[in-house]
Amino acid sequence: MTGAKSYTIMRPPDVNRGAKFGCMLEKPSISEYRKVKISDCGQSAGKSLLTPQRLHADFDKENILAKVTTAYLQGILGDATYNKIHKTHRISQSNREWLERIKNLLADIGDKSWIYKEGKTRNVYVLETASKKLSMNFDPLLLRSDAEKIAYIRGYFDAEGGTSHSDNVRFYLQFAEKNRNRLEKVRNLLEQLGICCGSVHIPSSKADPNYWRFYVRAKSFSKFIIKIGSWHPRKHKIFSARMKI
Repeated sequence: MTGAKSYTIMRPPDVNRGAKFGCMLEKPSISEYRKVKISDCGQSAGKSLLTPQRLHADFDKENILAKVTTAYLQGILGDATYNKIHKTHRISQSNREWLERIKNLLADIGDKSWIYKEGKTRNVYVLETASKKLSMNFDPLLLRSDAEKIAYIRGYFDAEGGTSHSDNVRFYLQFAEKNRNRLEKVRNLLEQLGICCGSVHIPSSKADPNYWRFYVRAKSFSKFIIKIGSWHPRKHKIFSARMKI
């Protein structure tokens, strides 16, 4: 049987329905795992509905989802600032839809956040959170599971990554920022996941000698899109069009 290849990439959390996602698969939210349905248990009459095994399985699922959610949120801090006075993380963005998705993810791990427009004339929105689960000093190399590493890289790419916006421009995937140490760690994680990258370099020492960048190699484009993907509305749309979904 012949025909065009089809790919499945991770879709972003649904803003209207809340953060409905799993590790790398489509799974219910953390709150939905707390709902135990009789039809799901397949238990005979006279037996306890909530067995220790079932409770343990539900706890494991909640734990994994919370870890993956937190890893993604840690990744997006690459583009955040920290207010030492108010002790809040601050993320500014012109795309409010992405901030709404982040707000849902924070709510899914039990943290509050708020969004407001910055200035009357500027098209910039800001999300702030006082979440104690997030830290600007987080070390991604401490992540153990591939699911957490992938979630962290996805968040980091959504915040600091770049890709071509037009079919008239040669397709590329890049990560760039001033924190070389963090950039090197993200590159190492990608290599561990089998995604080939170029070296970390300075694009222009004349323009900014403290600005660093690395590219994902062309042979790993498809693997990056399928495995890492994006939950940023604009980037996800670009990836979906490229993979002809």
